[in-house]
Amino acid sequence: MKNMHTLLDEMIFSDILKHPTIIDAFRAVDRKYFVPYALSELTYEDVPLSIGNDQTISQPSTVAFMLEHLNVHDGDTVLDIGSGSGWTTALLCHLAGEEGSVTGLERVEALVEQGKTNLAKINTYNHCRIKRAREVLGEPGELFDKILVSASAEEIPEALFSQLKVGGTLVIPIGKSIFKFHKLSETHIEKEEFYGFVFVPLIV
Repeated sequence: MKNMHTLLDEMIFSDILKHPTIIDAFRAVDRKYFVPYALSELTYEDVPLSIGNDQTISQPSTVAFMLEHLNVHDGDTVLDIGSGSGWTTALLCHLAGEEGSVTGLERVEALVEQGKTNLAKINTYNHCRIKRAREVLGEPGELFDKILVSASAEEIPEALFSQLKVGGTLVIPIGKSIFKFHKLSETHIEKEEFYGFVFVPLIV
């Protein structure tokens, strides 16, 4: 059975996991706290795992890929849409540091509670929270440096651009691709597309 070090070594060797701060986050936020006990033997396999309610905890290499492109800095304000069991929220909390803040949104009430419980297992993250998502997408009226979406949208979510600060980054799956949007100004958004991913659908 694999351990965390083996998994990280594989992702580093395959050049998916690169930045020292993200490697440190993966070491600090052990996936075992966010995987259901019944699937604990698969914790360090590079596969998505069911967390109930037709949702999954994403496979580690996909999470690493998205975090590498999101490029969270110490002090960033971050929105995590589709927080699930709380793993991505906890990773983002580590990356944003105590001067930053992370808001995790989850539409399934049972997973909101599960995420809160799991996040509490890592006691250092007082600057982060998980809450129930509203009927609208994201947190209208708020502005974030970085936005991560962990479920696949059917089209580009224009509503999230107004929640992104100038200079900010949005990483989101759309269809079977991961898109990275960088907001250069209020009227100019740069786009990159990376092919070949599978996610549960984003429902709003």
